[in-house]
Amino acid sequence: MAAPDWLTARPIAHRGLHDRAAGRLENTLAAARAAVAGGFAIECDVQLSQDGEAMVFHDAALGRLTGASEAVAERSAVDLGTLAIGGTAETIPTLPAFLAAVAGAVPVVIEVKSRYDGDLRLATRAAEVAKAYMGPVALKSFDPQVVAALRSLCPDIPRGIVAETTQDDPIYAALPPSMRRALSDLLHFDETRPDFLSWRVDDLPCAPTYLCRLLGRIPVMAWTVRTEDQRARAGTHANQMVFEGFVP
Repeated sequence: MAAPDWLTARPIAHRGLHDRAAGRLENTLAAARAAVAGGFAIECDVQLSQDGEAMVFHDAALGRLTGASEAVAERSAVDLGTLAIGGTAETIPTLPAFLAAVAGAVPVVIEVKSRYDGDLRLATRAAEVAKAYMGPVALKSFDPQVVAALRSLCPDIPRGIVAETTQDDPIYAALPPSMRRALSDLLHFDETRPDFLSWRVDDLPCAPTYLCRLLGRIPVMAWTVRTEDQRARAGTHANQMVFEGFVP
């Protein structure tokens, strides 16, 4: 399907319009409501709970934001919903609760996290929730297998691949060189058929994004824009930015 215009019409608040100094932590309902109030689209992340629910949380481990010692996957959705985020009154929301708070007011782009291990339970649950949602929503992932699954699970919902040319995250070290090249060069395109790309801003311009915009008319989101230089790069080489740390 062609990417809808709403997908890149508004700057996209990375993990919601979060601001630690203001007491709004990332991926919380407070950050979502602030983005809605500002008229910004929202990007959020989902991890899988022990009992199969999609939880709006970035890290696989709970420690950075909650102080708990376990992984998200080791706690039930109910238990996770009791954990305070960053010492605030906000707790970890489920994806249905997060979308209910947005209520269709602005687009939501959901990043489905993956360990590149073939586990599609989170993708299946995220697709199920997205199909039931009445507002503008899209799904994306770094993992081509997840994006290919979304193509079958929810073909009418825009899907995207998240990628970077410079692979310095430790998770890439466990992947074979052939897969790393496929990720950075978009060699999985026939399998995934993404409706949009979400690319690391500091890696722009690059051949995959340039050619997709030129030949395929496939829009590009640039992540994560934090500086004026990055904003200028995104303005030149992408169709929209995923931003944080400032208000456009």
